Amino acid sequence: MGEPRTSEWREHEQCIVACARCPRLRRHCLAVARTRRRAYRDQPYWGRPVPGFGDPRATILLIGLAPAAHGANRTGRMFTGDRSGEWLFGALYRAGLADRPVSAGRDDGLKLSGVFVSAVCRCAPPANRPTSQEMARCAPFLDREFALLRELRVTVALGQVAWDAACRRAARVDPVAVPRPRPRFGHAAESRLVLLPRRPPLWLLGSYHPSQRNTQTGRLTAPMLDRVLARATELALTRPTAVR
Repeated sequence: MGEPRTSEWREHEQCIVACARCPRLRRHCLAVARTRRRAYRDQPYWGRPVPGFGDPRATILLIGLAPAAHGANRTGRMFTGDRSGEWLFGALYRAGLADRPVSAGRDDGLKLSGVFVSAVCRCAPPANRPTSQEMARCAPFLDREFALLRELRVTVALGQVAWDAACRRAARVDPVAVPRPRPRFGHAAESRLVLLPRRPPLWLLGSYHPSQRNTQTGRLTAPMLDRVLARATELALTRPTAVR
């Protein structure tokens, strides 16, 4: 995972796993874990809220939407066990941010360097669509990760929902500093937002989500995702400065 986790990180992860704020999501995750998909019938399912994963000293934060029902809800690790994860971790490996191109499960020994992977919602939602209320209940977990990632310089939003969550975070931290008009999502979009109190603005980059709907139609290609991660790595090496 990179540097050893502190007691703060362990406490944060325990709070996520124990969360029961959204009854609809908990029922769905447990139902999926009981019935299972035929291909994974012999495998145990995690079936609980999923913590983020990566380097506690990360300078780059990747935000997705939510665990997949038979992906992270099965394996217990974000973007692990489905096609989206294959795309993402392959790209992280090519960018030099992961020590291997495959994420198989929580205990596979995979290490990320300089990057942390999280999501707007920690439970797999029905039809992959959490409600606005469910995302609001989950927001404190992402807020806490922003606070714990003390060397953070770049946030990469994987999709419109993640982009909007970062903008809402900025509005909570310093509503006066949020750009007007509000930054618009797009692949390779860039903005700077105050995402940490009493800190200079951080970079926010947009990328299409590596879902099958995007990758199979060619809306997102491997070179497109590679370029966003290369840009994030480049920006992570620059010192944050205040916007005048």
